[in-house]
Order: sequence, then structure tokens, then C-alpha cells
Amino acid sequence: MNRKIENNRYMDKRYFLQAGAVIVGTALLSRYINWGSQAMTTSQSGFEVTKPESEWRTILTPEQFSVLRKHGTERPHTSPLDKEYDKGTYYCAACELPLFTSDTKFNSGTGWPSFFNPIEGAIATTVDKSLFMTRTEVHCSRCGGHLGHVFDDGPAPTGKRYCMNGVSLKFEPA
Repeated sequence: MNRKIENNRYMDKRYFLQAGAVIVGTALLSRYINWGSQAMTTSQSGFEVTKPESEWRTILTPEQFSVLRKHGTERPHTSPLDKEYDKGTYYCAACELPLFTSDTKFNSGTGWPSFFNPIEGAIATTVDKSLFMTRTEVHCSRCGGHLGHVFDDGPAPTGKRYCMNGVSLKFEPA
């Protein structure tokens, strides 16, 4: 009987330590986990163009909806816009706001269309703490659509790399 009581005390202590480790670990890592609360909802965002989710679903392809409205990422090297180098303008695929010109596009080697400078006033940024890192997320300033991320490893003159999802863009040749 004493052995049974001793085993129960051991199990209680072990359970307490495991539960405590989970709570402390979650608290320490919570700033790096995307709990979904940071995702912008366009109906409450104050953007110029707002639509209910059902309307965005009818306007956008499933992949565009996933990227632009749900902050998804397309697979690298899948967008034909990654290798597009004709003169022209890149627009938001959701609301057609001009975002980038071909003069600012460069081959970053990442597999996504990359630019060193957006058109003035075309983008908005937020902090993205998903995937256990902090990044700067890039959005369309008119509709809030998720475009990609910006990094500080781009070419002169800005030193920025706006790494965009090709499905979030529409290219119009000049």
C-alpha cells in the first residue's frame, strides 16, 4: 500500500512539472507563434476597398484568396512573374492598385518576384511574428491584401528586397 501512495505522489509531481514546462514554454514562445489575431480583416480595417469574405472568394482564384486574404505564401519558383522582365507595371490582383514598376524589379534568386522600391503610397506594412521569427509584412494600401514581406538585403539604392507572391500581383506591359 505504501508503494502505491509513493507511486501516486511521483506521478502527481511528474504531471505538475510537465504541465508547468508546457505553460512556461508557451509563454516564452507566444510572441513567435501566429495565433491568427494579427491577420487583418478587411471589413474592420479601414481600407478604401473592403468586401466581405464571400465576395473576395468570387473575385479571386483559390490561390489568390489564400495569399491575399489569408496571408498564405505561394511555393517558390511557381509564378511566371518571377521571370517577367518586360517594361510595365505590377498591380494588386485584388483591387488593381499600381504597386511596383518594372524599373525596380530584380532577380533575387529566391523564386518570388522581387523589387527594391514600391510606388509611393502603394503599400502598407505590419509586423509578422509567425514561423518563430519577426518579419515586416507588406500589404496593399488600398485593400489590405497580403503581398509578401520586405527584407533589408536588397540592392542599391534602397537596400530593400520586397519579396512578393506572384499570385498577389497582376502585370500590365507598358
